[in-house]
Amino acid sequence: MVFQMLNMNQKLTKQQKEYIIKILQEGKELPQEFKYLLFPTKQKEYELVYAGKIRKEDLLANEDGVFPVPLQIDKVFNGDEHEAFKDGWKNMIVFGDNLQFLKTVYENKDPLIKNKVKGKVKLIYIDPPFGTGDEYDGNKGQKGYSAKRKGADFVEFLRRRLILAKEILADDGSIFVRLDYHFGHYGKLVLDEVFGKENFRNEIIISRSSRPTEKIKQYHTTHDTLFYYSKTSNFYFHNVEIPRINPKWRAMHLPGIRWTEIPKKYHSLFSKKNLVNKRGKIVSRARIILGKEILPPKGRHWALNQDAVFRLEKEGKIQLSVKGNPQSLEGDTIKIGDNWTDIPGYSFYTNYPTENAEILLERVIKSVTQENDLVLDFFAGSGTTAAVAEKLGRKWIVCDIGKLSYYTMSKRILTIQDSKDLENPKKKYGKNAKNFITAQLGLYDLGKVFELQDEKYKEFVSELFEVEIKKHKIAGFEFDGKKGEFPVKIFDYRKFKDSSVDEDYLKQIHAVIGKRLSGRVYVITPANYVDFLTDYHEIDGLRYYFLKIPYQVIKELHKIPFQKLRQPQSKKNVNDLDEVIGFHFIRQPEVKSKIKAKKDHVEIEISEFKSQYYKDEEGVVLENFETLAMVLIDSNYNEKEFVMDQVLFADDLIPKKSKKQEDEEDIREELREQKNIIIPLNKEEIGSKIMIVYVDIYGNEFKEILNI
Repeated sequence: MVFQMLNMNQKLTKQQKEYIIKILQEGKELPQEFKYLLFPTKQKEYELVYAGKIRKEDLLANEDGVFPVPLQIDKVFNGDEHEAFKDGWKNMIVFGDNLQFLKTVYENKDPLIKNKVKGKVKLIYIDPPFGTGDEYDGNKGQKGYSAKRKGADFVEFLRRRLILAKEILADDGSIFVRLDYHFGHYGKLVLDEVFGKENFRNEIIISRSSRPTEKIKQYHTTHDTLFYYSKTSNFYFHNVEIPRINPKWRAMHLPGIRWTEIPKKYHSLFSKKNLVNKRGKIVSRARIILGKEILPPKGRHWALNQDAVFRLEKEGKIQLSVKGNPQSLEGDTIKIGDNWTDIPGYSFYTNYPTENAEILLERVIKSVTQENDLVLDFFAGSGTTAAVAEKLGRKWIVCDIGKLSYYTMSKRILTIQDSKDLENPKKKYGKNAKNFITAQLGLYDLGKVFELQDEKYKEFVSELFEVEIKKHKIAGFEFDGKKGEFPVKIFDYRKFKDSSVDEDYLKQIHAVIGKRLSGRVYVITPANYVDFLTDYHEIDGLRYYFLKIPYQVIKELHKIPFQKLRQPQSKKNVNDLDEVIGFHFIRQPEVKSKIKAKKDHVEIEISEFKSQYYKDEEGVVLENFETLAMVLIDSNYNEKEFVMDQVLFADDLIPKKSKKQEDEEDIREELREQKNIIIPLNKEEIGSKIMIVYVDIYGNEFKEILNI
């Protein structure tokens, strides 16, 4: 086959063909320069080549090791307080890795979103981490994107998500990508490759905050860039108009000679010499302006027809200049161009780092969507996209990998009625959000899984471990499905609640199927129902692999190390979250706390905080408080929803006298030395109940309600 391919290739010389055959026979790698000779690029002017780039086909086939994972509903907000959609739709806040989420949408199998999202998204707006080593300074010195991803790593990070974004967009949909000066030019090339240069629409300049007093040997950076692409040439676009500031009086004529039809009711106002019959229509170059019949200057024509002239006269928008030339006042509105520096690009409504301004999202959403269209943001941050889409009557989905983002967005939507109205910022919006859900992706509540009915449980774990449910028998023993080519048994822990997957259980199965199978057998079971410390048990060369809940799969199975979703321990690293491979289950941290009433305040004393995942990725044991990421507080809990009003990162909880303003390792070292942590609360600012959410560095939570 290889030799036939070489013989058919007309671009290779005889010597090159002989050299390739020799290299292949010796089992060596071919030099890079043969790539385009053997596999020429077709119909492309150029191609981006960089380290770590994978083919689109491999990404969509999950060859990158990132798989779709099921969505699990955390909470539903509906009823009288949250109006329902007529078609049953629910808006969605998703906590989890956006690449996994995009793959779940692309796969289009999850019952929560099946046939509801893929191909129906009219707008995607994203403001991804810029991939720089610099830190973007926001208001009051707060730090936002302190991105770890640089160079080719960031380019590929963005490209993979854009490929999937295009796949789930509606054919008449659009995407807006916000980037800064560090990576805007790279982002443009990636967008050209993914969406096609022919679908590039605009490069829009938007404002960012600046520090003009700082002395630097270059011009101050005062803008970011929005790259606007459509999926196809058939896209929806509405050019938004904005109020014109200080309208000017302009001449009413334009270049070129034109004759305009004059309605019969106005014929008596014109002299006969200025009315001409052309092809059965009475036309003229003149206009009746402020009671006078006036011709335009030589070689020009009037910009307005007679009806428009009379209308503007009534509105007081036509006058004669000092020289007697007609002038009209510019309109009250103007269609916007690609310079949007008339509005802020960032705002600080939620105090979330790098929060996009609502007026910016309003302009974007109005430009390319209509009421009830679906809007998606998978770098959602503070939730501006969701808030503005809600106010404009659009459907929305937002996703982010950060716990702070998740709770910030939830609060923003739950309290949207108290936020500013888009049309009149001096007024409150005044409406509750329509019904929506919060959901987890790749991080699951084990208790909820075990509460599922038998078939639902099997369906859930089969999706989780990529098992094809297909009951079949081997030597009379029934299996529940297949993972690849190997059989899978889902252990019925309800039926055998007093039993476990031990050596006797496996020997009983092996006695029946051992002579009929080779390779491996998978057994899915809750972790506490497995008596083996290892991840597989071998009998007569047949390996029985345990797909445990929590998920603990060895490298031999996945070929890539399992990664947990890490949460920041300081505000400066809020946007410094990495992507996730795999998933894990919620395992509540152990927390010991008590409340103390003082004269003018209340103290929450935390004496212990230990994550169930007590080792880091390198196997180092993490001691008390080292795994604490943040404490979220609702100081006036209404017994219905958690509405966060205070965020304390781990480094905020370190006494100032010993606090270091450095990296996560320094924070961990300081936390390790703490005997307890004190959180003071002002008595005047708290209600009769407070709710506290303690979050570990892997996103696991412990929640408690305290009576004051």
